[in-house]
Amino acid sequence: MDACSRRTFLTAAALSAGTASLVLPRAARAEGVKIRHAVIGLGGQGTRHARVLSGFPDCEIAALCDVDPERLAKVGEKLPGAKLHDDFRRVLEDKSIDSVSVATPDHWHTPVALAALAAGKHVYVEKPCAQTLHEARTLRDAAARSGKVVQQGTQGRSGQALKDAVAFMREGGLGKVRAAKAINHQLREPIGRAPESDPPPGVNYDLWLGPAPKHAFTANRWHYNWHWFWDYGSGDVGNDGIHQIDQARWGLGVGVPPSVTATGAQLFYDDDHETPDTMTAVFDYGDRHLIYEMRLWTHYSLEGHDNGVVFYGDKGRLDFGRNGCTATFTDGAKREFGPYGDFDTHQRNFIDCVKTGDPAGLNGGVAEGAVSTALCQLANIAHRTGHKLAVNPDTWEIGDPDAMKLFTREYREGYGLPVV
Repeated sequence: MDACSRRTFLTAAALSAGTASLVLPRAARAEGVKIRHAVIGLGGQGTRHARVLSGFPDCEIAALCDVDPERLAKVGEKLPGAKLHDDFRRVLEDKSIDSVSVATPDHWHTPVALAALAAGKHVYVEKPCAQTLHEARTLRDAAARSGKVVQQGTQGRSGQALKDAVAFMREGGLGKVRAAKAINHQLREPIGRAPESDPPPGVNYDLWLGPAPKHAFTANRWHYNWHWFWDYGSGDVGNDGIHQIDQARWGLGVGVPPSVTATGAQLFYDDDHETPDTMTAVFDYGDRHLIYEMRLWTHYSLEGHDNGVVFYGDKGRLDFGRNGCTATFTDGAKREFGPYGDFDTHQRNFIDCVKTGDPAGLNGGVAEGAVSTALCQLANIAHRTGHKLAVNPDTWEIGDPDAMKLFTREYREGYGLPVV
């Protein structure tokens, strides 16, 4: 690795450390208290975990793990003090490690998170925290039983502007809020068609597949593009749309709905994608609707804003987005709530809670994260079956035999869910 790229990584980490000193509560800045953390999965998001967390003065990246030796070496060069592993089980055997990030493909999120809880670790699991409704419910319950800190990577929950905007709506600032629209629109280029081939040298592809069905390697089922295959990912509703769905649900103050309808299609792609490029879902709560719109073939600028949420009330509307939060009232007046929350703040919140051992302080704890994950998976199930779903909001089970076939999944022998 060249000196410039390492300098860039460490400079960014130092900036994170500077931010941390401003937001870290005094009680959590005790001298000598340092969390030993491991990052499992070193794609773009896992590398970001390593960079941000290594910048906190009270967090040490003790281990890094990935089945891809190139990724492992690349990040390892930037953090020479970290032990390098190609099997997450070796990480969890290290009793000196306090907490882990799970930034693997979706099909490994819950299995690794459960294994980490069983090993006594605190867990930051990327979104969606689970690939099925059964996994989401299982992880939620296991986290509660363990008493460990388990945060989902829906970082908008740590944004002060979003917190203030939600409080404003709760206080009646928009009047009666009857609908929210979660919008995921962006241009994701086609991926083409990739032939079967050998996996890259040194890659334990069988371990990468893990609980998923056996399938020959293709480049499109590998880095990042795994999102678009049902065996490994959750489509873009679980990849990016979960942020908007989580924020819309938060603002409306709702949980799992009793009724879900969704339709999706490939209107743009004609390639190896299995998941849709276009989806519309309606989560019906009786007195409120949460609407999800996904288009992966339009630029942000087409509608004048990036991905976000619009709440509609009697007195006006409120827009959440990465450009900030703004209420626009029926008389034309506006109120600004400030910028979007950042990733660093969510990571900081996690480390603070690990240090106290108290999950109650989490901004995006898995009790909430699992619910938002459930909505994403319900949208996928409604799309895949073509059925309107009648859902039990307490058990999350669906009164439809075809839909219940997708409530869980089969696990390859030797890769079943750990018991916590």
